[in-house]
Amino acid sequence: MTVYTTMDSPLGQLLLVGEESDTAKGGTALTSLSLAGQKRGAVVQDGWREKPEAFTEIAAQLRAYFDGTLTCFDIEYVTSGTDFQRRVWAALETIPYGTTLTYGEIAREIGAPRAAVRAVGTAIGANPLLVVRPCHRVIGAGGALTGYAAGLERKRHLLNLERPRG
Repeated sequence: MTVYTTMDSPLGQLLLVGEESDTAKGGTALTSLSLAGQKRGAVVQDGWREKPEAFTEIAAQLRAYFDGTLTCFDIEYVTSGTDFQRRVWAALETIPYGTTLTYGEIAREIGAPRAAVRAVGTAIGANPLLVVRPCHRVIGAGGALTGYAAGLERKRHLLNLERPRG
């Protein structure tokens, strides 16, 4: 059964969508995490059940991340997408907290030719798990902030949140 809830965050209201799972912490595997106004963001569908209590564990991890006390999520999620998208998304998951890679580096990491940079960008833009699968950590070749489905201001906010302090 598909369940959902919303929660406030420093980026705006998050929509969390999941499937009940016997193996996930808290009993819910995340299928989508998006923001209002996000390109390709999820929209509540008929038949989905609002169940905030199903997201207690996930929401706690998100709050800890936004508070700066969590640097690595431990959330079970449902993987969808094409084979290429899944390869790109798997590469995103290897980018450590506080660091960035370029679209070209992601292409190279998955064994795609340099010419595949646009396809990599498209796959990143289709990432259904904003924040949790850290697509905000991918930047342009010259270090420019480019292409974030939730907007560049939010990308900047996340990168600043993860910037080393000291």
